[in-house]
Amino acid sequence: MLAGVYARLGFAALAGRPPGGEKTWTRTNHRGDPVTLLEGPAVAAAAVGATLVLPGMECRDKLALAVAGAGAGAFGCYDDLAGSGDRRGLRGHLGALAGGEVTTGAVKIIGIGAAGLAASLLLRPRGGGLAGRAADVVINAALVAGTANLLNLFDLRPGRAIKAGLAGAVAVGAAGGAEGLAAVAAPAGAAIALLREDLGEKAMLGDAGANALGAMLGAAAARSLPRRTRLAALAGIAGLTLASEKVSFTKVIARTPALNWVDMLGRRPVPDQAVPASQAPPEGGTPLDDGQTRGASAPVR
Repeated sequence: MLAGVYARLGFAALAGRPPGGEKTWTRTNHRGDPVTLLEGPAVAAAAVGATLVLPGMECRDKLALAVAGAGAGAFGCYDDLAGSGDRRGLRGHLGALAGGEVTTGAVKIIGIGAAGLAASLLLRPRGGGLAGRAADVVINAALVAGTANLLNLFDLRPGRAIKAGLAGAVAVGAAGGAEGLAAVAAPAGAAIALLREDLGEKAMLGDAGANALGAMLGAAAARSLPRRTRLAALAGIAGLTLASEKVSFTKVIARTPALNWVDMLGRRPVPDQAVPASQAPPEGGTPLDDGQTRGASAPVR
């Protein structure tokens, strides 16, 4: 509940006085309507702030979740504001980096990876000897970064990333027991508080919010799940990430009745022709890049 209050107050404050001006944060959605990216920083800051004051969790674990969310949110925000969208996906950004070009996406890949590693090192050791602890550090760092990336792939339609994040929070809470529930409470609460604005196509998570929310869910899983379950989750995340390079999540969701029903729940009906096909953004998204075309007049979702 505290995270929800923080998110509402933060969003209202940011919307009242947008840093750099309203135009800096405004994008155009798939209908041609303006939406603001300020939802993302509000959700990220609220989730991090509420986590730090949660009772019943060790300080180092709270700090780990906060570092994951703050780091992923900061680098996501940088890409939101400075990214051009000319390069997409791990292949595009790392290929550019190999050629001597440092893209905002490459900076984000490195930055979120570093945040994941820092969070992993901060988490309470779970035993298993030196080798086991070293393995956990690697697994947990990959889980934080991978989940941050995966949730960002869903932020292409109103409410979709938040719904995916809430599904992940439920899964972590169910599998991780009391520890899992405590760890997902703040990010889930912050996201729920601004779901109405997201579904109403007034605001969107963007990279800042989606990356932060995903990273904190990954850190929550790292804190509360046994190693075998974490490895299974990581394998699933890797598989979906690789599939996203070739398959459009939006098309798969549209062709699957149950998924499409959930996806459309709470959303406005989609018109037959919202944006000309030549102007439509990439539908499937790409790893650590939301697949959105940047710019105040470019369709993003």
